[in-house]
Amino acid sequence: MIKNKSRINTRNNTRVKPNIKGFTLLEVLLAMAVFAIAGVALLGAAGNNFANISHLETKMLANWVASNQLVSSSLDQSWPPKNNKKGQVEMAGRAWYWQQKVIKTTDENMRAIVMEVRLTQDNEQALTSLMTYISKVDK
Repeated sequence: MIKNKSRINTRNNTRVKPNIKGFTLLEVLLAMAVFAIAGVALLGAAGNNFANISHLETKMLANWVASNQLVSSSLDQSWPPKNNKKGQVEMAGRAWYWQQKVIKTTDENMRAIVMEVRLTQDNEQALTSLMTYISKVDK
């Protein structure tokens, strides 16, 4: 026999269900576990996002430095441009080290200039590398 836990209201002969108050311990623990897992996942995603934004900012600034140095090389009137020219420039509160590499082309009146930018002078791998072509101007 199944016991019915509802009681009968004597005023109008309707069944009234008992008041259920609160959650069981198991429900609370399960909810806390779900929120803990979600919190850890959100913290991991935020950490990855910060690392990626920082890397993108560094790459963007390195590209600006390389672009500025390529413009400077294009404005230089000496021919042929100096190979392995190096320098340091400050941008956004950081020191950036650049190196210019000049590459001969099949045309004697044209050279390719590759500008590499690094955060440290002795770093082997460049953060960015941009290339442009310049031609000899006859006067």
